[in-house]
Amino acid sequence: MTSTIQTTQIKPCTLTQLAAIYGVHVRTMKKWISPHQEAIGQKQGRIYTALQVKVIFEKLGLPGLATD
Repeated sequence: MTSTIQTTQIKPCTLTQLAAIYGVHVRTMKKWISPHQEAIGQKQGRIYTALQVKVIFEKLGLPGLATD
């Protein structure tokens, strides 16, 4: 059995970039992030820092991986 691990580079992103990574609309991304806002923290201008993006990936799951 072969297992493929998808790697996602963690770098600072805008909300639009995050939505594109997850393949959803910006409004949907806002709704997904909203319950985790306290853990994620405030954006730095328009950008989520790499650490914030890491937290988003932890809270929402890695993009492109199906969860059962």
